[in-house]
Amino acid sequence: MNEKPRIQIKTILLIGISILFLMLIMSGYAWKQIPEGEKIPVHWGVDGQPDRYGSKFEGLLLMPIICTGLIGMFCGIPFIEPRRFNLVSSQKAYQAIVIGLLLFMAVIHGVTIQAALNRNVEMNLVVSLGIGLLFLVIGNYMGKIRSNFFCGIRTPWTLSSELSWNKTHRLGGKLMMALGLLFMISPLLPGDDFPVFLVLGGVFGMVTVLVVYSFWIWKNDPDKQDSGR
Repeated sequence: MNEKPRIQIKTILLIGISILFLMLIMSGYAWKQIPEGEKIPVHWGVDGQPDRYGSKFEGLLLMPIICTGLIGMFCGIPFIEPRRFNLVSSQKAYQAIVIGLLLFMAVIHGVTIQAALNRNVEMNLVVSLGIGLLFLVIGNYMGKIRSNFFCGIRTPWTLSSELSWNKTHRLGGKLMMALGLLFMISPLLPGDDFPVFLVLGGVFGMVTVLVVYSFWIWKNDPDKQDSGR
């Protein structure tokens, strides 16, 4: 009997637990500094100012709890992925994307704690740079992801055509890196609302282009999987 291919989840698990441990240390330190019952910033508006406050539990522990769930989910996906061999072939990209996402969340958590301790933070700048770097990482690895059901640009046409999957992900990687750079320079653009709407418009435009492009490539692929087969 042939052994099923396995993706190495040790890297995700070890680095993920290390990031989570660091987040909990920061939360524990802040918990002792903040008086019981005090409300702390948990959400920021487009102007970079806090627009919602919550309890210490929400501000200091919710993000680590979410990260714990994500680590478990990302470590479990390889065991239920129908196209497991393709995910194994993409494991460097998979690991980089997962670790990049967890690091981004850790940075946001750290900045939130700084704000909770009444220290000045430039949330818009941190979020813009963080998302920009995350998009650069994802875009760099996008073209290296093989067809699977959990990671990548999953449209009906990319999932039923290897040609559509490969070409759409190559284009998607370039567009995502360009959008990442746009995120990073957005704080330099004039106005408070304009950079946000520009970036959101870029995301919507990218998604629209990739969906249409994946269909167009699929339609012209002689080896595509048609319905009913």
